[in-house]
Amino acid sequence: MTATLIQSPDRVLLQNISWRTYQSLVRDFENQPAMRLTYDRGLLEIRMPLDPHETYKKLLGRLVEALTEELGLEIRSLGSRTCDREDLERGLEPDQCYYIQNEPAVWDKAQIDLSQDPPPDLAIEVDITSSSIDRLAIYTALGVPEVWRYNGQSLTIYRLKHQQYQPCDFSLAFPLLARADVEKFLTLRTSTKENALIRLFRDWVRTDYRGEERSKDRKQDPLP
Repeated sequence: MTATLIQSPDRVLLQNISWRTYQSLVRDFENQPAMRLTYDRGLLEIRMPLDPHETYKKLLGRLVEALTEELGLEIRSLGSRTCDREDLERGLEPDQCYYIQNEPAVWDKAQIDLSQDPPPDLAIEVDITSSSIDRLAIYTALGVPEVWRYNGQSLTIYRLKHQQYQPCDFSLAFPLLARADVEKFLTLRTSTKENALIRLFRDWVRTDYRGEERSKDRKQDPLP
């Protein structure tokens, strides 16, 4: 028997949902990308994100993509692809997710299977209205090494260590990228139009970030 635990304008939480039903809903909602499903061993949350959520989700994704382009890094970007494993009875859809370190292992695969392939290296979560399910616990079970979570005011970078997420000041995927750097550009969103903001970010990467990168290289490999 299915019971509704929570029903609000942007979410519904159901219990006693089977894995088969969850998978059926994932397929049914493929053509409705605004829907977000989170499944945790019988609990199913269906979210309908609002505009602020979608704005910051897209902006964070553009920052990651601009950074990798400027640094000459290959990535496989999978947006909100469903990340799930039947053996764990857990699944969710990140707001954005990327293969970066493990991109060579999946770049040419038509369909990634998380029971065999590595999980995404970076997942992005915009959590302006908190989820009813502990999504970090699902990311932990899936083994995602890094999660960025933005709540509309502040950004937290989590690294997975010893099966627990620990807040960090710097990114794992981009070791010279500080949480404060990303937060600074997210704050500009209220006063700067989107493409102009991305241009500012690219300029910053070319000067400040690459400058830090060159300085680090000189320290590691000093001239004779």
